[in-house]
Amino acid sequence: GARLRSKLEHMLYKIHRLRGYEPVRGPELLKADAWKISGHYANYKENMYFTQIDEQEYGIKPMNCVGHIKIYQSDVRSYRDLPLKFFEYGVVHRHEKSGVLHGLFRVREFTQDDAHIFCMPSQIKEQVLEILAFVDNLMKLFDFSYEMEISTKPEKAIGDDEIWEIATKALKEALDEQGLKYGIDEGGGAFYGPKIDIKITDALKRKWQCGTIQVDFNLPSRFKLEYTDSDNEKKQPVMLHRAILGSFERFIGILTEHCAGEFPFFIAPTAVGIVPIGEAHIAYAKEIQKELLELNIDSEVYEKNESLSKKIRIAEKQKLPMILVLGDDEVAKRSVALRDRRAKEQKNLSLDEFIKLVKEKMSEVHF
Repeated sequence: GARLRSKLEHMLYKIHRLRGYEPVRGPELLKADAWKISGHYANYKENMYFTQIDEQEYGIKPMNCVGHIKIYQSDVRSYRDLPLKFFEYGVVHRHEKSGVLHGLFRVREFTQDDAHIFCMPSQIKEQVLEILAFVDNLMKLFDFSYEMEISTKPEKAIGDDEIWEIATKALKEALDEQGLKYGIDEGGGAFYGPKIDIKITDALKRKWQCGTIQVDFNLPSRFKLEYTDSDNEKKQPVMLHRAILGSFERFIGILTEHCAGEFPFFIAPTAVGIVPIGEAHIAYAKEIQKELLELNIDSEVYEKNESLSKKIRIAEKQKLPMILVLGDDEVAKRSVALRDRRAKEQKNLSLDEFIKLVKEKMSEVHF
């Protein structure tokens, strides 16, 4: 599980950097004063964990937005800096009722692939369209079908109706421009702004909310965020909140069930099973394992003193994308006997040909 998550994190880090996002780290604890300014204290307190330290009240973050706002405030910003994109694998804690906790799908501590984009109002549509393309790219990569809903102002909310209407309209226009279908979830928005919810359909036809895109005029106003425009005037930026996977925990749960444990090669926690026929072939197996690890490909060497058929059966039960069988002939020729699960074929390749094949498989993943 940790291997799978690490591969997801590594892949997403690269995708974010290619799209101009800056990695940041916000604090886990913030003084209650910050949560009062943001509106979380009045509108979200029942879902938060608070503690007293030296007679000062602190809240453990349920979201990463306030931390990213503090980073925005750490420097003077110009219109030339915008859009400014921060992203973080942010650990958050939310007090969910015990009755709704459900495996990896609904938990009290989870990690979001969270990002906040600070931009000018004129840049909202362009940025939302860019995020939608990001979502589509990633969902196609994992062969997920998904749908979208626009969630509107809830009963407990900050900001006036006019601001909410402007923000909701911006989301609708972005979806309409792309001809994308969407539903409306009346009252389902965050307390600070409307959002697009991305709902994945899993292998059992269940729908899970994962990613989200939110347009927020309210938190920039509450924290008095500013940038200097081209006329040297102080203006307030718009803040876009977005997560693509939503949480690593939920996404991994959905992905595991969707793939029925048979993960694509590029993300498989163990991509190659290496089966040495006897003890004399283990050193060659370990050499291949090390070479694969240099390519960030995890493998397992089945070196227990068991029959060949049993070793192969164990590897097949693990649904590994590839199995290599190594005997005297393979060691002598520096070759491998490959069983490819997806291609449903067996063939002999030189070690160089095999390494070239796995490099090609890894390069098939485009961002």
